[in-house]
Amino acid sequence: MAKINEIYYSIQGESSFAGLPCVFVRFTYCNLRCTYCDTAYAFYEGRDASVDEIISEIQEYKCNLVEITGGEPLVQREECIELMRRLCHLDYQVMIETGGSLPINGIDPRVKIIMDLKCPSSGMMKKNLYDNIYFLKPTDEVKFVIGTREDYDWAKEIIAQYDLTNRSTVLFSPVFGQIEPSDIVHWILEDNLQVRFQLQMHKYIWHPESRGV
Repeated sequence: MAKINEIYYSIQGESSFAGLPCVFVRFTYCNLRCTYCDTAYAFYEGRDASVDEIISEIQEYKCNLVEITGGEPLVQREECIELMRRLCHLDYQVMIETGGSLPINGIDPRVKIIMDLKCPSSGMMKKNLYDNIYFLKPTDEVKFVIGTREDYDWAKEIIAQYDLTNRSTVLFSPVFGQIEPSDIVHWILEDNLQVRFQLQMHKYIWHPESRGV
């Protein structure tokens, strides 16, 4: 049994799939406490559900794109990996959003991994598991959530150190309400950094604290 916070149907707000209809499965629990966390309600709240029950709920929405998120879904590693494997067998297009502090090896290669590397202002930088980088596929994405100029400069160093733009797509996302998005865009253009800038689209469509969107 897995502990699930919510399952809902909305549009994808981030990543290269932004704007597409998507079913979200939010797992309960997280091993991190980022300063800017917008899903703290998923730390403990949830209901028990079997993998069969989760798949049955997903199938009700008639949508082929599914994102596994949290919290941190890999805290419940066995249930999470099994769910993704079975969804892939059912020909779903599956993504997982993970904070980058827990191992991503063992995830079905058909799954698109969107992995954070936590910047200094998150307060969780020391939790980054850099060995994960070597398990990334070219189709995966690495996300840096930028809240300060220090975060940006640190991200730029990590990209160079690990040659990230030649491994996977790199995403830069502003901490909502903490930094002007235009500042990050200016820095990217100034440095000719080959990354994809993104906004959390759902926070502009609905109230930033709305759930289930």
